[in-house]
Amino acid sequence: MKLQAQEHPNLILTNTGVEKIRKELGNVPLLDASLEKIKNEVDAEIALGIDTPIPKDYSGGYTHDRHKSNMVVLQQAGVLYQILDDEKYAKYVKDMLMQYEALYKTLPLHPKTRSYARGKLFWQCLNDSNWLVYVSQAYDCIYNYLSEAERNKLETNLFRPFADHISVDSPQFYQRVHNHSTWGNAAVGMIGLVMNDQELIDRALYGIKGVNLDTNAKDDDGGFLNKDGKAGFLANIEEPFSPDGYYNEGPYYQRYAMYPFLIFAEGLHNVKPELKIFEYKDGVLLKSINALLNLSDADGEFFPLNDGQKGMSYYNSALVTAVDISYYFGEQEQGLLTIAKEQGEVLLDDSGLAVALGVKNGIAKPFSKKSINLSDGPNGKQGGVAILRNENIELVFKYASQGSSHGHYDKLSYSLYEKGDEIIQDYGLARFVNIEQKGGGNYLKENKTWAKQTIAHNTITQNGTSHFGGKYEIGSKHHSELHYYDDAYPKIQIVSALEKNAYPGTEMHRTMALIKDESFTKPFLLDIMKLKSNNENQYDFPYYFMGQVLQSNFDYESPTALSTLGKDNGYQHLYIEGKGKASSNNTKFSWLGNNKFYSLTVTTNNEDELFFTRLGANDPEFNLRRDAALMIRRKNSKNTIFASTIEPHGNYSPVTESATNSKSSIKEIKVILDTDAYTVISITTINDNIKLFITANTNSSKEAKHTLKINDKNYTWTGSYYFK
Repeated sequence: MKLQAQEHPNLILTNTGVEKIRKELGNVPLLDASLEKIKNEVDAEIALGIDTPIPKDYSGGYTHDRHKSNMVVLQQAGVLYQILDDEKYAKYVKDMLMQYEALYKTLPLHPKTRSYARGKLFWQCLNDSNWLVYVSQAYDCIYNYLSEAERNKLETNLFRPFADHISVDSPQFYQRVHNHSTWGNAAVGMIGLVMNDQELIDRALYGIKGVNLDTNAKDDDGGFLNKDGKAGFLANIEEPFSPDGYYNEGPYYQRYAMYPFLIFAEGLHNVKPELKIFEYKDGVLLKSINALLNLSDADGEFFPLNDGQKGMSYYNSALVTAVDISYYFGEQEQGLLTIAKEQGEVLLDDSGLAVALGVKNGIAKPFSKKSINLSDGPNGKQGGVAILRNENIELVFKYASQGSSHGHYDKLSYSLYEKGDEIIQDYGLARFVNIEQKGGGNYLKENKTWAKQTIAHNTITQNGTSHFGGKYEIGSKHHSELHYYDDAYPKIQIVSALEKNAYPGTEMHRTMALIKDESFTKPFLLDIMKLKSNNENQYDFPYYFMGQVLQSNFDYESPTALSTLGKDNGYQHLYIEGKGKASSNNTKFSWLGNNKFYSLTVTTNNEDELFFTRLGANDPEFNLRRDAALMIRRKNSKNTIFASTIEPHGNYSPVTESATNSKSSIKEIKVILDTDAYTVISITTINDNIKLFITANTNSSKEAKHTLKINDKNYTWTGSYYFK
């Protein structure tokens, strides 16, 4: 249904906005540099000529990459036409769109059959949706350049059939809550806004009327297509985001989904201001940008929670969009301007102009990353993710929900960083994105056999099986629970959470604290993993350290022939490089990583087995990294506790060939008391200074008053924990 005629451009650029940008050209360096960069790229493409090949390839193949490049160039050329008022860019967009019109009406489904929802230009509807999100913007920019007959031709033979294919023809892709459908909803909605078609706009916002999918059907990643019947752009805002702005699939896919979320929201704001889209769900879209930026390390790289590729950062183009839109439509947070300066480019629209002017006027301030606790779930009641920051040390602690089909079986897992370098790593995903030689650039089978399995993470694996038996339909019903979180005191940042469902009959309770103390040169991590079970179990507890082994206090044997740690659930991918037994109440291990020294001290008993493992077994195509770990195995245990410290200390200079502070300052760590109500840990330094840490296991209220007698001495405090 066509609505009343409207002016163009009106989607992302507006006539008023274009005039403002034109007036500032030559006066705003960041805007001018962004414009020049895009102009050079588009001019080079125009010189090469237009190519719209018949689709045949997976990600990384020529036809895939060509159509992907075309969509970006089309959008950029449309913007250049509006800002520079140079007809050559409009003609280029028109000519390419007409080639696509001639091609698309002849296309069957893409010849590659791997996807649960095949596209036509691309092997999956997801990439078709990417294309339409970008090309909608190009069409809006040259709308008035085209004749009515030309517009009718494009809309009848290209845009409307394209929108129908990714939606009504592919409900298993479109009619769900997932980053895939977010792109689909935005694509249909944006072309609907340009075409002024209310039916398409409603389809985008609310989903396809009258479509009910099989509630047990799954996608390629093992997640349910549509378990609860919710669909549409608004549902994709309502469900995955917590009130704090955390996106349940994790930061890697939040980054991927932010572009369609924000660019469609900007279009809705301009064309349908009555929807007040940036106020929807208490302004969660803008909140989510702050959450996402805080889910990055000191180098701006996103923590690889769930399926996440290491190295993805806020220098990605989607985050340029996010930063600019957050600044313009939000509260003009001046810290965002510093990130924009680092990114080195802005959008060529009202938001980008505002950011570029802010940078030019010198009002940028550092973007401050502090400790933060982000709730998970649409109502913030499904666990969360805590980021503890103390000086240059960052702890990422995950006690969240399953995380949709991209989630991992890793309850109460963590990773640890120093100045952006990994100390204890999270593996991330098993995929070489857009590298055709590696499975067509798609997810590899090892993502399921290794990366998602519990043993691939720094948490407890019980009896050699993954959390929830590695079954999504079970894991998606449960989440961990926050016990307490406290970042009020600069010297100690702390979080504590429980997991009661990963293994029926077993409760895991983990408390983690970053502590800055005068006895140590840097903040150290205190980690308490407390286990209670109805049965005797085998507990495996790995440390995926990053660096070169330096020293240990236990004997081990290195085999002459490598064997695997197990047969399934990820164990089949681990070689045993060393095996020994704990020889004391404390197992000590140190390593050198990125020219910095680290030491682990963990409570053990003489029956604990110790393994050095190496990833890479049963991996004939070399799809996995050859990462190392130290793993503790405790057998025949019901209720037990692993208390440990990880201590960053010192550094090594390859230039002066000198090692500074290369040894641990910790002499011993002890579990003094462990009851249902309290756990007490003592840490003795090499100078015989004793630090006492007490955590309340039941009453964790910040107002609760506690008195505990230890070795004939009474300790009294208020709050969740005690440290002195």
